[in-house]
Order: sequence, then structure tokens, then C-alpha cells
Amino acid sequence: MTLKIAIAQMDIALGQPEINQVTVAQYAQRAAAAGVDVLVYPEMWQTGYALDQLPTLADRGGASTQQLLAQLAKKYHLNIVGGSVATQQGEQFYNTMYVVDQMGQLVSTYHKAHLFGLMAEEQYIAAGDHKNTFELAGVSAAGVICYDIRFPEWLRAMMAEGPQQILYVAAEWPIQRIDQWQILLQARAIENQAFVVAANRVGRDADNQFGGRSLVIDPLGQIVAQARDMDEALLVVTIDIADEKTVRGQIPVFHDRRPELYY
Repeated sequence: MTLKIAIAQMDIALGQPEINQVTVAQYAQRAAAAGVDVLVYPEMWQTGYALDQLPTLADRGGASTQQLLAQLAKKYHLNIVGGSVATQQGEQFYNTMYVVDQMGQLVSTYHKAHLFGLMAEEQYIAAGDHKNTFELAGVSAAGVICYDIRFPEWLRAMMAEGPQQILYVAAEWPIQRIDQWQILLQARAIENQAFVVAANRVGRDADNQFGGRSLVIDPLGQIVAQARDMDEALLVVTIDIADEKTVRGQIPVFHDRRPELYY
């Protein structure tokens, strides 16, 4: 089975959701024109890291974001991994990923589990506590957000449920750590014997310059496609899901695990 995937490596206007919604729609249109099956957006695409403005900017209940993604999915016949946006759930704010299928149906909701102190996330938002596994375009997958990838035990807990064939990552990763970004993603692909599809943004938020280099990595850790550093792009690539089964047949990592020793 082959799957055509696009990553929207986009700039994000800080604290300006109306502008960012237009940009997101433009990427959906471009992805549809390229005949894409799955489109992936970066982290916090709605507002950027305008965390001090969450009381006025966060999507209350996530309803408007879900509606927009559903409209784009149905209009352009796309499955969408919605990166993440700031949402308000009750009295708490979250960094939330929504996944919708091409019929506009909500497939998964995930609140970022690991909050990044260098960007003061824990001062403004709450951490999620649920895994994020789902099926999209007929393929089993998991989704995480940015800092999550530094916690291999969290990703393994999700990837072992099945195990999953694709790991989707949405991020705002700065240029000064962009080489670490690539290395960590390649390691996650190898250890989980899965494709990694990772969307990073570009542009500047306050003191941060974001690096781009969105990636698609195969289950052997080899880079299948890579966007340029710091440039906006729609990265489009076709992957063969059968490659994952071949790798797992050679080295049965998930069969050979001994989780009783690990916890």
C-alpha cells in the first residue's frame, strides 16, 4: 500500500489566527492539487507561541478548529493531521492536536503530554495524560507534539499498541537545535521500526527562529524526503507502507520486548 503525504512547512503569524487560517487553507488547496492522501500541519499553527494571550486567543472547546479542519478535509478530500493549536477546555489551556479523516470526521484528539520549560509552556498550559493512536487513510498511526520526541518511552508506549506504522510529529523547533531534531527523529524511526512524518514550522516568534527541515524518515532511519531549513514549503512524498513490515520481519523488536523488566 502506498500513501502520498504532504507536510505544510509554514510560517506562523504570532497572535493572528485569521491570517494563519488563510495560510492553512492555502496549503490544503496545494496539497489537493498534488493528489495527496494525508496533509500534516505544524505545532501551534493557529496563533504561534502567544501564550500570554491565551485567554483571548485559545480556541474554546476546540470547536472552531475542528470545524475548519473538517471543512478543508471534505472540500479537498484530504486526511489531515492538524498539527496543534491552543485550546481551552474548562478552566485549563492545552496544546492540542486534532486528526480528521477525508469525510471531515474527528479521528483523534491529543493534548501535548510533555511541556517545554524553555518556552515556559508549563506556566500557561496543562499537560495531557492520554496516548494518541488512531487509524488514518487505512494506516495505523500515532501522533505527538514537539518536545514529546525526547521521551522515547512515551512514544514506545504508543507505538507498541499495534504496533503503529507511522509516527506523526508536529513541532516548533528552533534553528539552533535543528540537527538534534533530525537525529532524534531518525532514532525514533529506527527503534520503533516505523515511518516518521515530522512537520516543523519556519519563521520567527519573539526571540525564536524556527528551523524547518521537515522530514519523512523510513523504518531504517533513512531520510526519504526533507524540506530546506528556514524556507516555507509543501513537502510531498509517496511512501510504501510495506517497507515497515519488511523491516519488522527481519528484526522483531516488538516481539522481543520484555516490558516486565522496564517499569
